Amino acid sequence: MKLKQLYTSKVVPELKKEFGISNDFNVPKLNKIIVNIGVSDPTDPRARKQVIANIVDQFAVITGQKPVVTLAHKSIANFKLRQGDPLGVKVTLRGKRMWGFLEKLISVALPRVKDFRGVSATAFDHAGNYSMGIEEQIIFPEINYDKIERIRSFQIVFVTSTESDEKAFKLLELFGMPFEKKE
Repeated sequence: MKLKQLYTSKVVPELKKEFGISNDFNVPKLNKIIVNIGVSDPTDPRARKQVIANIVDQFAVITGQKPVVTLAHKSIANFKLRQGDPLGVKVTLRGKRMWGFLEKLISVALPRVKDFRGVSATAFDHAGNYSMGIEEQIIFPEINYDKIERIRSFQIVFVTSTESDEKAFKLLELFGMPFEKKE
């Protein structure tokens, strides 16, 4: 958990100095990371359950935590969707698993992205949270290529304790998040 040690030793003093914060409890921190994927294919419910089971296994390996399957709240005939059908998979990471996942994402997974120029610096939601999309799950080294039926993209949301996008940006930047350079 190098990032947690980095947070207490370097990030907190830096944020306190830059934003004029006197109390350690007011310093922005990372509360949780949510990893989410939606599955729209196949339309056959039995085949979709198999695909969801495969994604659950992949997410468990990537995050180190058992994911939750999200279900449809209501039926939509045009999409061949019934209430209770599986729609996607999500994981909410906190504590040691959150720090481990963030460290793996920054130091191992993102550098493996082809033609990587950095993550978007504008994907903040004006409430201090940051969202990013990953186009391929195979950037994580734990994924077994033989068990993948299709390359899938998924979303990662970083939930911080601050309401300011500027403070959240600085927090993630100090963690080593490779934001794209402005020209």
